[in-house]
Amino acid sequence: MKVVKIFVPVIMFLFIAHSSYADQKPNIVGIYSEMAGKEFHFDGKTVEIVEFLSFYCGHCYHLEKSVPVIKGNFPKKTKWKIIPIYWGKGSPKPGEAYLIAEEEGKGPQMKAALFNAIFVDKRDIGNITVLEDLGMKVGLGFDFSRKLRAGEKADEAGKALDMARSYGIQETPTLIIAGNLKVSPGLLNNDVELVRDNVIVILKSLFTK
Repeated sequence: MKVVKIFVPVIMFLFIAHSSYADQKPNIVGIYSEMAGKEFHFDGKTVEIVEFLSFYCGHCYHLEKSVPVIKGNFPKKTKWKIIPIYWGKGSPKPGEAYLIAEEEGKGPQMKAALFNAIFVDKRDIGNITVLEDLGMKVGLGFDFSRKLRAGEKADEAGKALDMARSYGIQETPTLIIAGNLKVSPGLLNNDVELVRDNVIVILKSLFTK
């Protein structure tokens, strides 16, 4: 994996243009790792951002507040995809709950409800009864509970972990921009606000012709 690093005065934050890219790629400004073996995809109109997150992750919770800011800078130009994973003793059930809710068109609501439950209300989001309560609050009923208890999204949650391994994900949140540009807090002194600003800079450079 090639890590692209940019050194700038602190007062100017982060950003200087970098490096040599293949002819098909625009000049990209920002701090990121370029993923070996993963293809760059950008049609000049919209860019996909894949976010690997854990609902147990404090940095993920704080980045959640910045996602509307990022999207707001590029209306209708970003396609944001959530890949829920979990670490260590965390339960896969919050991720399964999110995937069920997403299928029902309630993904953003469930994402916010899960983060609020664990970080504000201090609830156990690995508890199915708690997840069922969250489902009711976001407008999901008996079918949500049935699918959750039956483990209908367990295989998909497992595939999310496999995907994370294929990208070498070692921390959350990690964003994959345009297929192979990886951004994570570890590249930015674990500062989530700098992650937000860095992503905006990268996207601006992509959309600037």
